[in-house]
Amino acid sequence: MPLYTYKAVNPEGRMVFGRIDALNIVDLEMRLKRMELDLINGEPVNNRTLFANAGVPRREIIHFCFHLQQLVRAGVPVLEGLTDLRDSLEHPRFREVVAMLIESIEGGQTLSQAMESHRRVFDRVFVSLIRSGETSGRLAEVLQSLNESLRWEDELASQTKKMLTYPAFVGTIVLAATFFLMVYMVPQLKMFVKNMGQELPMQTRILFFVSDLLVGYWYVPLLLPIVVAISIRFLLTRNPLARVRFDELKLRLPLLGEILRKIVLSRFANTFALLYSSGIPILESIRTTQGVVGNLVIQQGLERVEQLIGEGQNVTAAFHSTGFFPPLVIRMLRVGENTGALDNALMNVSYFYTRDVRESVQKMQQLVEPALTVIMGALLGWIMLSVLGPVYDVISKIKT
Repeated sequence: MPLYTYKAVNPEGRMVFGRIDALNIVDLEMRLKRMELDLINGEPVNNRTLFANAGVPRREIIHFCFHLQQLVRAGVPVLEGLTDLRDSLEHPRFREVVAMLIESIEGGQTLSQAMESHRRVFDRVFVSLIRSGETSGRLAEVLQSLNESLRWEDELASQTKKMLTYPAFVGTIVLAATFFLMVYMVPQLKMFVKNMGQELPMQTRILFFVSDLLVGYWYVPLLLPIVVAISIRFLLTRNPLARVRFDELKLRLPLLGEILRKIVLSRFANTFALLYSSGIPILESIRTTQGVVGNLVIQQGLERVEQLIGEGQNVTAAFHSTGFFPPLVIRMLRVGENTGALDNALMNVSYFYTRDVRESVQKMQQLVEPALTVIMGALLGWIMLSVLGPVYDVISKIKT
């Protein structure tokens, strides 16, 4: 279906600009009419990829789930609830997606079937849960669970971003200051130190050598990170084995690797618990979660779990075989399986990892800040000692 850009007028008389799928200009006008917009003009878009890949912020999805859950719980039909939500949305891309959901439902599709066409906005887990809610008549409960899960993911992303932002900022400042000293300050002091006529210590010779390299090839440290990043990205996209090795390396990094492992397993446990507690069969739940972990090593482990359970092994033994889960989690699963309350056990696993990730991120932040301060002080101290050391030696000899 072609994509059209349009200019329209809303009921308040304001100009509205946007993009939407339509068969032709007549269909475009009809679709805008359903959105209570009067078409002024519209044109087909030749390059669709820029818009087709546009996503919707997670917070918009969170608000969508919350408001739709409230409306459904109050007994408002889904179609009417979506219409009310569409009129209150400010995000232009999401407003158009909701408008297309309404059209699909009016055409006879269910909500989950309509969401299938918008995988950039509603992922596989989201659609599976909505389908389960429709089948079981627990759509309001599923939407509430989705809302809580998305809020948890948003909080986790915020914590991870906070953990990485400070080191990145301080590291950039340290590297910029060091580059400035090496390229500008050290060359000016180099001739002065050499003219003192004494033998330079080893750290001073190393400093001058590094400074000469940066002055002569200043573009290398600027371009090298970009070239390396592009090369790694190209290799990972073209070579599946390299992607597996890279994901395995990330999990083995000191400190950071353990946190990444906990984040991946926390996302898996939360999604798996949400799917299974919503009535989705365990094999389908495991199969669905394989696409959300974001790490091929753990994904291959989950594929092995699915295979073992399909062959008749119990859940506890299958998860124990992966080697990713600690004994406490395995014990929780065993108790849940033996008592017939596996959904509660999975919720406990999700809680365990959520708490563990939060504590690990906080500890990492507490360790990173003093570590960066020490590194910055040591680097600047080495530069100052290497430059001022020979000067101090000359002054000491003059006093004696």
